[in-house]
Amino acid sequence: MKLGNVLVALAVIAIVLIIIIPINTNILDFLLIVNISFSLLILLLSMYSEDALKVTVFPSLLLLATLFRLSLNISTTREILTNADAGKVIETFGEFVIQNNAVVGFIIFLIIIIINFLVITKGSERVSEVAARFTLDAMPGKQMAIDADLNAGLITEEEAKQRRKDVQKYADFYGAMDGASKFVKGDAIAGILIIIIEIGAGFLIGVIGKGMTLGEALQRYTLLTVGDGLVTQIPALLISTGTGLVVTRAASESNLGQDIINQLFKNNPMLLYIIAGVIILLGITTPLPTFVSLVLGAIFIAAATRIRRATGVEPEEIIEDTSEAEELRKPENVLGLLKVDDIELEVGYGLIPLADVDQGGDLLDRIVMIRRQIAMELGLVVPIVRLRDNIQLNPNEYIIKIKGVKVSEGEVYFDHYLAMDPGMGDGEIEGIDTVEPAFGLPAKWITEKEREKAEIFGYTVVDPPSVIATHLTEVIKERAYELIGRQEVKTLIENVREEYPAVVEEVMPKVLSLGEIQKVLSNLLREQISIRDMVTILETLA
Repeated sequence: MKLGNVLVALAVIAIVLIIIIPINTNILDFLLIVNISFSLLILLLSMYSEDALKVTVFPSLLLLATLFRLSLNISTTREILTNADAGKVIETFGEFVIQNNAVVGFIIFLIIIIINFLVITKGSERVSEVAARFTLDAMPGKQMAIDADLNAGLITEEEAKQRRKDVQKYADFYGAMDGASKFVKGDAIAGILIIIIEIGAGFLIGVIGKGMTLGEALQRYTLLTVGDGLVTQIPALLISTGTGLVVTRAASESNLGQDIINQLFKNNPMLLYIIAGVIILLGITTPLPTFVSLVLGAIFIAAATRIRRATGVEPEEIIEDTSEAEELRKPENVLGLLKVDDIELEVGYGLIPLADVDQGGDLLDRIVMIRRQIAMELGLVVPIVRLRDNIQLNPNEYIIKIKGVKVSEGEVYFDHYLAMDPGMGDGEIEGIDTVEPAFGLPAKWITEKEREKAEIFGYTVVDPPSVIATHLTEVIKERAYELIGRQEVKTLIENVREEYPAVVEEVMPKVLSLGEIQKVLSNLLREQISIRDMVTILETLA
């Protein structure tokens, strides 16, 4: 076990012991300062974190900080009630911060409690709840978008796995923050109850147990209790603020300071000129201090001028843009256009919603399933299917290309269903006559209203994505022999080599070359024979 794990475990045990064992006032002073420092650490961590995944430990920190603060509350209460003394830190807060005025201190304490409980904690709790709910609701869509990017070749398999893990981590984080915000809320309520108990019990103990006068007991215990309340509630306020910052900055990609500078000032320098004009005008036309208004207005004007100059286009940027334009003119860049995708599916603009995850389209997910289906049936690793929109096509038209050559086409209606009569249809339905593109069966495009009627009559009814997916599947099966080249064969053989090296060494290169094996596999696929059992095929060839 690493040292860090041991220290954290010991710290948690120590927090529990603080509740049970009376603590010396000097040690208590040290722990109270540690509490303030820990709260500042949590606040700064929330301000400088750029991504929620970088502070996934935050909910656990909130729990530990709350437990630590409440254990200190118990220890200080024990010392105040038994010895009428709780150390220098609390005494300093009672004497210096509130100037020995119990009424002022009590009012300040109540204001902090109100701000912490009714404003920050309530808001953070609501934001955490909504963020957790929305994150969980968005998980399926994000997973589908990742699959779509993977299928389109925009990301690799490893990147897809990492993104899926990140999506799960986001859901776990905001779910944990939803629960952790309840700790902060409960801590604020506990602070109110503790100070009421301390004042009442301390007054009785001072008068009855220690022989103090009513005035002495009220003055002494009220100052100590209010000092104790301020010492614990100020860190609580810092932690509540940090919690609010974490849950309200979900869409940020930089730390809080950069966001404020960029969004409030850097992107809108004109706003500073307007603010400067308003402040100067108020200073001149109203009883507000004129000198202060003029100085503040001048500061805003200077800041706006500097920001405006800093955000201007620099000569280096112009030179860089020119060099990029010259780079694009070079003939070598044309080589990138020569690459031909193995499989392409081009759709008209009317069919784009079928592939748009945000609009509920699931065509990309079906394409992923097609690749898995072909791998299971034929043993062929189907290349990535490139999906493109083509404005030259009719809105409802799509075409399928193999290695840049159109091999098939079809037409579907986005808001219709394809009804096919399997030979058992008992009635006629209204629709647009067509031919099912995959198998050439007579069919009709029907509306949603006719769907139930068609199913009752015994028609087979499918939606547009299923029509395209079925058509694409059949085309890939028919043209599978064109999709297996030497590189694909090498990948299959290397996969076999991992578990059956002797079989591969027997065949290659002693008996057959890579090209000859490729021809054998291609001919098998031409005959619609599966090559999934590569071990048997290689043993037969040997």
